Amino acid sequence: MKHYLLSVVTPADGVPPAPGELAEIMRRVQGFHRELEEAGACVFDGGLSAPATATVVRAEDGDTVLTDGPYTEGEEYLGGLSIIKAAGREAALDWGRKAALAIGLPIEVRPFEGNVDG
Repeated sequence: MKHYLLSVVTPADGVPPAPGELAEIMRRVQGFHRELEEAGACVFDGGLSAPATATVVRAEDGDTVLTDGPYTEGEEYLGGLSIIKAAGREAALDWGRKAALAIGLPIEVRPFEGNVDG
């Protein structure tokens, strides 16, 4: 089984869903995560705090410099992720499809480089 990253692409200017809609989204997301777990496909998953909470650490002249805020300003950001195990690209894309339907946001599916198997 190869490892894949499922990235939740979140619009930076997105309006949060209404409470009732959010409850429905969370119900679908919990179902998706339950299905991942039951299939033995979940390695790790989690949501991320807003980009404004980020700190970038850069190497500079043998030292490090800290900068508050995201690495880049953009129209979209990484809102959450799942690392999954899948037999191949098509199986990983199937999980990506399920995630997109559950969350209602774009999902980027990307394999890990090299022989990350397990």
